[in-house]
Amino acid sequence: MSTINKLLTGALIGLMTISCNTQKQQAVNQEPQSDFSGTLTEAEISGGKLTPEILWKFGRVGETQVSPDGKTIIYTITHGDVKTNKKLTSIYSISLNGGEPKNLTSDFPSCFNIRWNPAGDKIGFLTTQSGSSQLWEMDINGENKKQMSELKDDMNAFEYSPKGNKIWYLADVKLDSTTQDIYPDLPQASGRIINDLMYRHWDSWHDYKYSHIFISKLEKDGYKEGTDILGKEPYDSPLSPYYESTEISWSPDGNYIAYTCKKLKGKAEAISTNSDLYLYDVEAEVATNITEENPGYDRIPVFSPDSKKIAYTSMATPGYESDKDRLMVYNIEGKTREDITKNFDQSAASMVWSADGATIFFISGIQATFQLYAATLATKEIKQITNGWHDYTSVALAGNELVGTKMSMSMASEIFKINPSTGQETQLTFTNKAIYDKIEMGKIEQKWVKTTDNKEMLVWVVLPPKFDSTKKYPALLYCQGGPQSAVSQFFSYRWNLQLMAANDYVIIAPNRRGLPTFGSEWNLQISGDYGGQNMRDYLSATDAIKKEPYVDETRLGAVGASYGGYSVLYLAGNHQKRFKAFISHCGIFNFESQYAATEETFFANFDLKGPYWQTPKPKSYEQFSPHKFVQNWDTPIMLITGEKDFRISYTESMQAFNAAQLQGIPSKLLIFPDENHWVTKPQNSILWQREFFGWLDKWVKNSK
Repeated sequence: MSTINKLLTGALIGLMTISCNTQKQQAVNQEPQSDFSGTLTEAEISGGKLTPEILWKFGRVGETQVSPDGKTIIYTITHGDVKTNKKLTSIYSISLNGGEPKNLTSDFPSCFNIRWNPAGDKIGFLTTQSGSSQLWEMDINGENKKQMSELKDDMNAFEYSPKGNKIWYLADVKLDSTTQDIYPDLPQASGRIINDLMYRHWDSWHDYKYSHIFISKLEKDGYKEGTDILGKEPYDSPLSPYYESTEISWSPDGNYIAYTCKKLKGKAEAISTNSDLYLYDVEAEVATNITEENPGYDRIPVFSPDSKKIAYTSMATPGYESDKDRLMVYNIEGKTREDITKNFDQSAASMVWSADGATIFFISGIQATFQLYAATLATKEIKQITNGWHDYTSVALAGNELVGTKMSMSMASEIFKINPSTGQETQLTFTNKAIYDKIEMGKIEQKWVKTTDNKEMLVWVVLPPKFDSTKKYPALLYCQGGPQSAVSQFFSYRWNLQLMAANDYVIIAPNRRGLPTFGSEWNLQISGDYGGQNMRDYLSATDAIKKEPYVDETRLGAVGASYGGYSVLYLAGNHQKRFKAFISHCGIFNFESQYAATEETFFANFDLKGPYWQTPKPKSYEQFSPHKFVQNWDTPIMLITGEKDFRISYTESMQAFNAAQLQGIPSKLLIFPDENHWVTKPQNSILWQREFFGWLDKWVKNSK
């Protein structure tokens, strides 16, 4: 089901026509030359504030890999070009001691899935340089690039074996019958014949193919077609829709591959989160389910240095996709497992073993930040390594030190070196320094607000750059999606709180009920109570911050996407005239139509507490569905959606827009036929921002 988008480059040449009497000049429609340099013009930086156009000048640091000797880091940077509506991802290298980074693939199209070969003398990566996605290698200085595979299908990901004599790779395998297979005499028929659920997922229809793992041996001239270790099994590995390569792992001795798979089909797949880890014996060619007893997600296997244990993440509750991610360790020989985080009320992610196998480093969220932690296996002691207002998003081992990518609301991802004993951090990359030097970010404040049930809630407040405490500013309530996704120190390229503040708004960003990093109870509370306590939390945050002397309480707006979009639609009928305008992106308007249209039924079953035809009918459908309160709507509202969004169908936003229009409420619908739950194309993204702020400026900022 995964696909590789081929990159189209070059010029579009018009046809030349010649008359016998008049020679006409050849017409050439030359495509504009892409500019991925990220260079700012004087006009772009003249205001000294973040803009949508400047946001697209950012270099986006992506995947990071440390060399086997721990001395060099390779990583990717993606740049966008608004003029040509394209993106380019290049591979860079930098010393662990810092210094000037080097672009290793400036002469290539986008590259991804970067890997050091085990000897440390070559770098492998995937690119479409030859027309399809294949494995290439180059010297560590970027020279001598050579294609190492020529498979009949795209290679979607790969990993070297520890000895460097094999790879596993991912490719799509067609196993289901198409309409043309069933009716070969109808080659132009476009109808899909559907007999079961999960016929589409997130933003794509099932294409009769499955992501499978192949093993290929290194031959003299590269890698040939490999052996499919899943055979004819009609399942994806890694799990759709993200297909994360971290869900597959070689053992250091090369004898095993551990992989994640959800071996369920149709309805069973749609209503379950039960993925398992399989231990594949490379020599015997046999796979064993090692997590069969757990009914929830089991993912991300990481072998210990001696190949005797596997660390992995595990959720205990079936159907609950936002359950605590426990850090488990499985003993291969004894077939036993242990919950390392049993007495630790936080989730674990991005695990990495210490060289001696005595410690596991991982990332965990605490109070709307994501920090590095160390778990000592012998004592089960868990120690927090880093502190501060930031989010770590990856971690790797580099000799006796750690390397991680870190972001904050005021800084896009950069690479840092961390001392695991002291927590001391050293920034290695400064990808966007030229931008930060020219623009001012708004100050971030942390407020603790009392909720209606007498609990303390963390609320981030982002102030406009060049903030003047004697002025009164309009304010925006930011409603988070998820619903279980922390309002942490994230740097987004669309829902960017600094960009909102740069438009002279005070941003109110509450970590309301249902958000992680504040314990399991706080996180779970929202399930079955969508319109309940967390909505009161939103209003508590709004009412507290609007009392600040710099906030104009007569000019308040509310914005959000996904569950945040639902929150806006619910508040539109239940806000007691607090807000002057709303913007809902990909929000749920009608719980009954949403339940019947979404693909991951387990999500709706857990959070809405079952289908609407269930007896007794869950209270969510009557008490919390926004369409039940549409008669109370009296405030201008904008709806944004993408036609390729299958998790929350774009028709939900259309219903809300139609309801507003029919009631004579000022409203606007922005709909993208080529976007999904997110807006990712450069020009679409800027259109999104312009319409977003145009609506808010009209109805909130200039509402007096």
